[in-house]
Amino acid sequence: MAREPAPPYEGEGPFALWHFSENPSLCRFRPRTPVTNPDAPPVVWAVDTRHAPMFWFPRDCPRGCVWPGPATTPEDRERFFGQSAVGRVHVMESGWLSRMQACRLYAYRMPSEAFRPHEVGGYWVAEEQVEAIEQVIVEDLVGRHARARIELRITPSIWPFWRQVANSSVHFSGSRLRNSDPHPDQFD
Repeated sequence: MAREPAPPYEGEGPFALWHFSENPSLCRFRPRTPVTNPDAPPVVWAVDTRHAPMFWFPRDCPRGCVWPGPATTPEDRERFFGQSAVGRVHVMESGWLSRMQACRLYAYRMPSEAFRPHEVGGYWVAEEQVEAIEQVIVEDLVGRHARARIELRITPSIWPFWRQVANSSVHFSGSRLRNSDPHPDQFD
């Protein structure tokens, strides 16, 4: 589904396409069918610079990322962003904090001409094999969020937050939620 792009972040840098991994030895990316959608055609995935912070996490870490859009209500702005002066909030579970602190990522810059925009804004796909142009080490993921002026919230369970997001007017992206801890529905 189409969505407004996330707001810029401190130190964003120029447009580029990236693939994030904990594997330091990648250079060639082959199209793969997504595990979560076995009927989809195989593709190579990349994310643009603006949306790269959504991947400043260990690969399998469940996380929710939110930002206001033009249709975000004043009530939702207050509910999600009223306690801070940021335009983006990322939320993760506390059970992943030690992995987050120890994680070293490798950002592979991809050749943009090989990719086309995906229907979900910020994501890009290629149907053919792609060779990375560059590898950049991404460390201190908690500090990276702070320096980018993206609020990182750490909570025992992502579900109370995510249920609020799903019924709101903010823009959002959730990743690896299937890896989150189960939580009772007491916060609906």
